Amino acid sequence: MRITHLFVKRAHLIPPLLVQRFGVNQKERLKLICSCVDVLTLSATPIPRTLQMSLSGIRDTSTIRSPPPMRKPTVSYVQEFDESIVRDAIERELARDGQCYYVVPRISQLEEAQSMLKKIFPKLRVIQAHGRMARGSAEENVAAFAEGNYDVLLATTVIENGVDIPRVNTMIIQNAQAFGMSTLYQLRGRVGRSDLQAYAYFFHKNDFITEQSAQRLQAMADLHELGSGFDVANRDLEIRGAGSLLGTEQSGMAARVGFDLYMRMLKKSMRQLRGLDLPIVPRSNVLLPGGEGSIEWDDDYHGTNGDRTTSSAYLIPETYIKDAKDRSREESLARLAESTQRLVDITNTWKETYGVMPSELQTNLKALHLHTCLRQLGIDVVGIDEATGDCILRSPGLRPRHWAMICSQLPKGAPPKGLDVIFPARFTFSEEDTEITGGKRLDLEELLSNPKYSDDDEEWDALDEEEVEAMKEISSAVNIKRLSEIEINNYPRLVVKQLETVKTGARVDTLLKVLLPPSKIVYHKQQKDKEKAKVAAELREKRDLMTKQKKENEKNARRMGTFQYT
Repeated sequence: MRITHLFVKRAHLIPPLLVQRFGVNQKERLKLICSCVDVLTLSATPIPRTLQMSLSGIRDTSTIRSPPPMRKPTVSYVQEFDESIVRDAIERELARDGQCYYVVPRISQLEEAQSMLKKIFPKLRVIQAHGRMARGSAEENVAAFAEGNYDVLLATTVIENGVDIPRVNTMIIQNAQAFGMSTLYQLRGRVGRSDLQAYAYFFHKNDFITEQSAQRLQAMADLHELGSGFDVANRDLEIRGAGSLLGTEQSGMAARVGFDLYMRMLKKSMRQLRGLDLPIVPRSNVLLPGGEGSIEWDDDYHGTNGDRTTSSAYLIPETYIKDAKDRSREESLARLAESTQRLVDITNTWKETYGVMPSELQTNLKALHLHTCLRQLGIDVVGIDEATGDCILRSPGLRPRHWAMICSQLPKGAPPKGLDVIFPARFTFSEEDTEITGGKRLDLEELLSNPKYSDDDEEWDALDEEEVEAMKEISSAVNIKRLSEIEINNYPRLVVKQLETVKTGARVDTLLKVLLPPSKIVYHKQQKDKEKAKVAAELREKRDLMTKQKKENEKNARRMGTFQYT
């Protein structure tokens, strides 16, 4: 993935690539480019400090694990250096009209490596690339290699990033024990960029190998599947440790209570501050009978009047908005609406611009309102339990503290009648599942204070693992075709009893009736938290400005005090 020169002025977005090449000070300096800047960090192998901040909840993270089509995992070999294996590897690649990379850790080792290659293959065409060449020379050499004029590119780590040559499918790394794990992973990523099988050889010298370098090389041998960068980063975190999240030295509370306890206290405070930190669900999968409530596209279906409208997908009829670009824009706006109120505002605009909406569109809008509510409540899958006829709404990230906070804001402190919630036993640290019945007034004080419903310190590690698993489940929910494909009893879930018996066409209305109140609570609470964060940021900026001005005034006063009048 390559994104260059991306800067969104209004959003103040700066995405630094190759985060492993940035130090802490450099990344902090980037944030000073403008106020309220957002930094999007993209990395195949995040450094341990960044990864630990993500795993501990200080930073949000998303993982892209889907490789490009037709790619194959690179076959990796880790062993002591052997010229005969080098010969076999290059011969096999040249036999299929391919090319090879040969990488060494130091520029001083290039000539020795080239002499060895020439001794094995006298007619081998070799070209070099390294960082001390004249300006433009390295780029010219790589370009000549990419054009097929040479068989082997002998280089240092300058080819670690930004080199994409599909014909090169063999990587040979000499003295691999001298490289870091992220560098080894990036170098291996230079091959296997086509549908051909790629090979990577990590040669080391036993006399120079250390315990950590042996662990790094073992990780490269073990983690060779496509999309394993996050697993490689995790292994690097295990080997090198998390680094200092608080600077070069631990000080203050962290030094007095210890780093582990400090992190636990930090996690607890973050959970209390975030409150309704339900995971983001980008797309809910509704599996009701007859496609009811679904907004999935169905290009093979056409309505009776020849429109592109479908029986299940949300689409604006061509007879209502005739211009194709305007229609596509308005459909996207509606699909991406973050709240039901935003949907109402959009439809009001349509009425003013295009006139009264057709009944078909009004019906389809209900499905959009449903999906908005589902995303707000962290629900990724909705379906009918064939055994009971109940509607099951899976919410992997829902926790008892979330539901208690939502119910405390509802009328009479009770969840909507007809909407039950079930938490598996592991989330309440009890022997049986906990069911909270809709319409029944809750003892919220007991629910919030009871240790079995809270994030107990002893169970934090398990809770963190559950949050990671919840995000994985949400990302794969779109691939589910039937509710029976998942072990629904293992997840937190909302239940609407006997929805199967409700008249076809009225099920979406039934779900909206019980889901709208709690979803509005979640949305308003999150908006309020955003406003608080914005005000806090503005106050912090003003305080920093006043502090800076004060220091400037004191500096000027001292300067004036040095003048003496005679």
